[in-house]
Amino acid sequence: MYGVAGASVGGCVMIPLAVVAAVTLIIVICGLGILLAPLIALILLFGGGGSADDYSSDNDIANQMMTVLHGDGKGELDTATVPSDLVVPIQKAGEQCGAIGPIVIASQLEKASGFNSTLVGPQGETGISQLTPDVFSKYGKDDDNNGKTQATDNKDSIMALGRYMCDLASQGQTLLDNGTVVKTSDKDGNTTNSVLDLALAGYAIGMDAVKAAKGVPRSNDVLSYILTVRIQFAKYQGIATPPSGATPGVTPTSMSTHTN
Repeated sequence: MYGVAGASVGGCVMIPLAVVAAVTLIIVICGLGILLAPLIALILLFGGGGSADDYSSDNDIANQMMTVLHGDGKGELDTATVPSDLVVPIQKAGEQCGAIGPIVIASQLEKASGFNSTLVGPQGETGISQLTPDVFSKYGKDDDNNGKTQATDNKDSIMALGRYMCDLASQGQTLLDNGTVVKTSDKDGNTTNSVLDLALAGYAIGMDAVKAAKGVPRSNDVLSYILTVRIQFAKYQGIATPPSGATPGVTPTSMSTHTN
């Protein structure tokens, strides 16, 4: 989706992988690592033999997965894919603006904490959304109406994440509108520098860095974060679940959020 991430060091490694129906694809991995997680996920999920009908069905699901992965994350949330007590907060958080849907919120929560409301991060990130204290202070409200605004309250935390992402999306749209960032499409029609990707990049590294780069920064960490979030879209839309190990190996606490 994004090509090779990060600087190239030490040349490239050619890794052959067996794919569906004995087709072999070659994945070229350069430097610090590659962000072909969507392809890897599909290989792991649909690899192996099977009947012609199975192959056709797998292809249909694979095509759906790739469409959703490249999409805007605005599909309908499959409520069975998230903890039952978080369904309403996630849906409401994803209804606060047109740019950020509940599927995006659910995927970010998985990335941030694995839905662990007691997690504490290295920079003071607290709660299920793992927002830094300054970010939560700005976007947090007493959404559960218990008289307190707390990052450890799941509803407060999730709604704060939604507000933050909507703000980042608005900032991203402004960068597109004033020409600071240019949206482009590759030969397959996939969009680069979409509003969603700018917002996710802003979450990962700050909108000042996005503005300076005039788009999604081409750093390994930023691209890994975007793909880690995007590759879960199919699961939360109820299409298919990437197998364990198919997503980039970025730990939930390795990224930090920034205000601008």
